Parts: sequence; C-alpha cells; structure tokens
Amino acid sequence: MTFSSTASDSAARGTRSVAGVVFDMDGVLVDSEHLWEESWQDYCGRHGRTWRPEDTAAVQGMSAPEWAAHIAGLFGDPSRAEAVREECVAFMVDALHQGRIEPLDGALDLIVDVSERVPVALASSAARQLIDAVLPHFGVADRFSATVSSEEVPRGKPSPDVYAEAVRRLGIDPRHGLAVEDSSNGIRAAHAAGLTVISIPNPVYPPKPDALGLAAQIVASPDDARRRILALIETGIPGEAP
Repeated sequence: MTFSSTASDSAARGTRSVAGVVFDMDGVLVDSEHLWEESWQDYCGRHGRTWRPEDTAAVQGMSAPEWAAHIAGLFGDPSRAEAVREECVAFMVDALHQGRIEPLDGALDLIVDVSERVPVALASSAARQLIDAVLPHFGVADRFSATVSSEEVPRGKPSPDVYAEAVRRLGIDPRHGLAVEDSSNGIRAAHAAGLTVISIPNPVYPPKPDALGLAAQIVASPDDARRRILALIETGIPGEAP
C-alpha cells in the first residue's frame, strides 16, 4: 500500500503531518471490556473467591502477565499466574467464537478508511492470542502494519511501552502520530509515548478526568473518530513539530 506525503504542506500551514495512527483494541475497535471483567469473575468464582469492582479497577490496562500475577496474588499463590492467564484468555477466545465479541459501530470503517491513507498499528493490553484471533475474525488483520500486545513489552499501560513499540514498528516520529483510546490508562500510555490522543470515552468504564484532560480531542464514537482522523490527515495536527 502506498501512502502520499503531505509533510511539506503541513509545515507550510504550521501543523504536523499525520504519519500513522495507533489504535487500542478493547473498547475502541471491539466491545469486549465487560467480557474481560467477566473472565476474571468467572475464574475467581470457580476457585472460591468473589471478584469485586475494585479488583477490576486495579487491573484495567495491565498486560496479561500483570493481571494474571495480580489475581494469583489474591489467592496467595503466585505460582498459579500462568494458569490464570491461560484460563481467562481462553474464556475470551471462546467468547469471540460464540459471537459475544462484536465490533463497535463504525469501527471497521474506521480501520479501513484510515489504513487506506496512512499506516496503522495496534497497541493493546490484550494477549497476543486474542489479538491474533480478533483481527482475522473481522477481516481486518491485513490492514495493520504492526500489532503489539503489552505482554510483549516490559510494562503494561499506563506505561508508554506498548505505544512506543508500536510507533517503533511503524517507523514514525510519535509527534506525527495519533492514538485512539477509551480508558484512563490507555490515554496516559499513549500520551506518555508522545502521541496525540483522540479519546472515545468508555461509557461503562469512563476515563478519570485527569486522564481525559490529556486527550487532544474527545469524540463520541468510532465513526466520529474516523471523521476527525481523516480531517487531521488532510489538515495536519495543530502545532508545528519542535
């Protein structure tokens, strides 16, 4: 796929050209955040512990190894972390094949339309196994120039590692990149990586005000994000690159 460059035009306008876009997956492209919570509830319930809302808040944005270790710690048994991870990820893959994970309205058009104009990547807290199941399932795997799971980097969100790696794989300057996020820790991670963040606030797990304040734009839906991103690709990101 060939992409045209508008860097000189953007510079003339006092803006930064958009060289690439990095998407989160859960809560941005697919409706799945509630199912992760269900997977943790299911695991704990089957093993004799009650999962609480504060447990969900504690692990949101963590990588699979991080939340698995956290849950294992709730049982006082660090050795069970890998079993926690395997069972919860299997729960999610099963949910996908049962039709319980669906794209958010407008999300597939968002991916297609943006990827036809600039390279796109994925920076997700989801396990690699789920990423590699979801994207082909909805026919968009070939739209992504790079995909990164936070289990493949040292630290999960809100640390910038997963976004920094996605940007590295795209080969772009983060100052010329956009990120699309729905959660507090995702917004924090993308902003810390130097990307301009567009937030689609998750209605069930809304971002904290301090995190939302880091977003350059707040939109209501993937379709709204698509229009905003296409406009930024045409006009550039406000503010010249240093």
